[in-house]
Order: sequence, then structure tokens, then C-alpha cells
Amino acid sequence: MTDSTTPTNFIRQIVLADQASGKHGGEVRTRFPPEPNGYLHLGHAKSICLNFGIARDFAGTCNLRFDDTNPTREDPEFVEAIRNDVIWLGFTWHEQRHASDYFEVLYRAALKLIADGKAFVCDLSAEQVREYRGTLTEAGRNSPYRERSVEENLDLFQRMRNGEFADGSRTLRAKIDMSAGNINLRDPALYRIRKATHQNTGDAWPIYPMYDYAHALSDAIEGITHSLCTLEFEDHRPLYDWCVENVDLPANPQLGESLVAAGLHYAPGRPRQIEFARGNLDFTVMSKRKLMALVTDGLVDGWDDPRMPTLSGVRRRGFPAAAVRTFWERAGISKQNSVIEYGVLENCVRDELDASAPRRMAVIDPLRLVLTNLAADHSAVLDFPNHPKNEDFGRRQVRFSPELWIEREDFMETPVKGFHRLVPGGEVRLRGAGIIRCDDVIKDTSGQVIELRCTLDEQSTPGSAGADRKVKGTIHWVDARSALAAEVRLFDRLFKVADPDDDSDGKSYHDHLNADSRRIVKGWLEAGLAGAAAESSWQFERLGYFVADRVDHQPKRPVFNRVVTLRDTWNKAGAKP
Repeated sequence: MTDSTTPTNFIRQIVLADQASGKHGGEVRTRFPPEPNGYLHLGHAKSICLNFGIARDFAGTCNLRFDDTNPTREDPEFVEAIRNDVIWLGFTWHEQRHASDYFEVLYRAALKLIADGKAFVCDLSAEQVREYRGTLTEAGRNSPYRERSVEENLDLFQRMRNGEFADGSRTLRAKIDMSAGNINLRDPALYRIRKATHQNTGDAWPIYPMYDYAHALSDAIEGITHSLCTLEFEDHRPLYDWCVENVDLPANPQLGESLVAAGLHYAPGRPRQIEFARGNLDFTVMSKRKLMALVTDGLVDGWDDPRMPTLSGVRRRGFPAAAVRTFWERAGISKQNSVIEYGVLENCVRDELDASAPRRMAVIDPLRLVLTNLAADHSAVLDFPNHPKNEDFGRRQVRFSPELWIEREDFMETPVKGFHRLVPGGEVRLRGAGIIRCDDVIKDTSGQVIELRCTLDEQSTPGSAGADRKVKGTIHWVDARSALAAEVRLFDRLFKVADPDDDSDGKSYHDHLNADSRRIVKGWLEAGLAGAAAESSWQFERLGYFVADRVDHQPKRPVFNRVVTLRDTWNKAGAKP
């Protein structure tokens, strides 16, 4: 049961009312039913969090069910990826099911609909069906095959099942109302012929159920109480209800015999479909078709490219699962479609990593700095906290020598107003080490600055009398003699405009790809990061949050991805300031 700290929404209110009235025996059973035709994306995470969250908060159950009714588009790779994504998000399903588990009972249910005079075999082509369907303002026309006898329909459908007819030559259609205002009720297709090998059932079935039919009855078979769908299914709800009511599984337990024989739990019920607004973010696309095109066209490096909005992608990017859950919790559940700023998600990531990521120093655009007043063999170990806000993270020892790397942007030969870092003749504090003065600037033959020669004020080192002397700027550094060389991948948003799908200017989402969405540099890191595990997250001080890449990172070849910068670098107009 929910408590006062649980965010409320209209779906939770419905479930609360159902429990209070004793509907469904007070039980709550939900399901997350993805089609395994691609990788899940951030929009799917909203549905995952909702379905599994409702089940958790009301002491119910949630099934993971694969809607595998379209064999030409589905792949076991996608099944495994979906399983991994749900687990990564922090949820565990009650049972894993497939729509294909129910093919036999769905077929028997279709025979019953035919026997009851509620379905018929139609020979119209797909184009003819569209012509007969009518429009929003004109009623449709009955198929010339609508009045076939029950006997003829049973014979033809069984022959469809036996594979006697060509793909697309016949369909089984519900007999509802060709004049219905809701076009979905104008004798919709329940089955089509498709001779394709299925990932679960092989070549056992030359016919496959349509989504609306299979989805409704799968919910009923599993005893789902609350079938939570996105808004595009609102117009399909009357058909959903028609399928559930006219097959009437609770009154016909014999339809479940094949399931019992297969060892599957059978809990027929009458689910209620409830629709909510899907999750939309700016600066991205979340159409599976478009995401598939990005992969197949080689515009990204696969489904788990860290720039992709797939759950595999954001996981590899380094977004914590807790941040994704928090984001959708804050976004809320409503009936109103809206687009949420990507920056809101990034702030959830920052909040999570600020609390959980240990600090380290790293340099990703290195400039050499030599402390000339220290002996060449000088070596020291400095003490640093692992987290400035949490002593429980402990402390670490950091090597310090006369040869250091600093960020190139922390030096300016001709400083602009307000620049408080290192300049010729100026002083700055080296984080945790003391105050230095820049004495000399070394350039190469092209005029590029390649080295700074500086003096360390040894009276300003930690514990010394002058340790508290004030200077305006503090910069970080890495010890050049012990530094760990690493590949650092600087990721940014994949698209450079807030609405990549806007084609009003004649451009496609391809035209809005951000050419600077990935930059690869050689970085120098604290030596202690040599033992960083894949997927471990860190704050590189002053640079942002980074994660050891879950695929490419190795102890002898470290690879770190920038998860997110320390603060938002995109303004509301959709460009960097």
C-alpha cells in the first residue's frame, strides 16, 4: 500500500479505489509488454517504472511479457537486451511470458469467435480493406465475404492454420460494425497469414495474431488487473474490451488447457486498460524506427552508443539507474502529452553522482608545468579526501613531483578581465599542494605554449605557516611522473536542436545531428585510477562526472566516458552559451 511519501497520480488513485472496493479481489497485477524489435529507450523507462512501481507499492506482481507476434522484426538479441535493461533499472518481474506462449489458446479463442458468428475469413487485399473501411466522416462498407457461413469460415481458418494459402491472401476479421465512429471497430483483423520463422515457435505457425487481439487476451490470460498503456492506445480500448468480453476467458476455462499442459500459470481475469502520456524529451528522437536507422546507417556505433537515448546507451554513458528512476518520478504521470527538457534528466544524473561519485583529479587538455625550485628527484605524497561532503568515503594518497600536468585553459598568456587562474608572473593555488608563481613561458617554433616554469612557495604547502595565504585562483593538477594515460571520450547531445523531428524546414532528423557529440582525447589521470572497475563512476574535479566504459575499459587500456558536465552548458534556446 502507498504511504504519504509516495507520489500520487490518477493511476494510483484508480488502483487505490479498486482495492478499497474489493475489485479484482483487492489484487494488483500489472505487466510490461515490449515488442522485441529493438532496444528499449528512455521513454520505455517511464512505463517500466510505472508498471513495476505500481505492483511494488500495492504489494502486487508485474510480469515481463514479450509481444512477439511479428516474427519478421524480432530477434533474441533484443529479448536479452530488454531483460538486462529491466534488471539494470532495478526491477524484478514476477514471471517472464511471451505472447507466443498463448498462440494455441488464441487460436482456439478465434475458432470460438467464428463459431459464435463474431469473426469471418476475408479475402480482401490490404488495399481493398482500406477502401472498404471508410473515413472519419464516412461509414465503411461490409466486406463481400462478411456473410460466409460459420462452417465455411471454420474450414478456411483451419486451412489458414495449416498453411494452405499465400501470405496476405486472407485474414480473419472480427465482425463488429463497419459504421462505428471509432474506425478501430470496423471489422478489424484478428489474424494474418505470414509464413515466417518465429524466434520461439520456429515454423509451427503460418498465421499470427494481430497486436490488439493478442495483447487483450494475453492480459486476460495472465489475470492482469490494470493494463497500463500510452495514450496512442486510447482509441484501441473499445476493441481491447470487445476482445476480452467476447472471448470471455473466465467463463471458458477450457481455453486454457494448452497453457496448463505447458506448465504455465493460468489466472483468467478481466483487465482494465488505462492510458497515460508517454515520455518525451527534447534533443532526441525516440522512435524505434529512427533509432534503428541511426544504427543501420552507421551514424552511431550501435544501440549502446553512449549518445543514444536507449537504456543500453545511457547506461554505457554512465547515467545511474537511480537517476533515471528519479527523473520519471519527478516528471509524473498524466494524460497530457508534453516534452521534458533533457537538462532535467541531466540534473537528476548530477544530483545522484554528486552524492555517490568519489573525487579524483584528471587533465584532459594537458599543459606541462615544471616546478623549478624543487629538486629533480623530489617526491611527496599528499593527502586528499575522496569526497568533500562525506567523510565515510575515506581519504587517498596522491603523488606529487616537480613535473605536473595542468589544464591548458587554466593558463592565459594575455589574460582577459576576470581571469583568475595562472598568468605570466601571477600566482595561483595548486589544489592541496600550495601556491605557485609562473616565472617563464616556453613555446615551440610555431608559438604554441608547451611548458610553464614555475616556483612553489614552500611556505604555502599544507601544514606550513603560510598555508592560509590568500590567492584568487585554485587549479587542479596531475603528477606527470606517475599519471595514468587514458582515452577520454567527451560525449554531448546527439542532436543540436531541441526538436530533431521538426521537418517544417524540409530537413530530417539526420540533418540535425551534432557533429561535436563525441570528441576523443588523451587524458592524464591520478595513478590510483589504474584499478578502476568498468562502470565505476567518478567526479574528475572541475571537469565533470566520468565513468569507466563498460565495454572498452581495461586496466592496461583505461577508457573513460564523460557522463555529464558539472553544470548545464546548454541554454533554453537549444545552443551552448
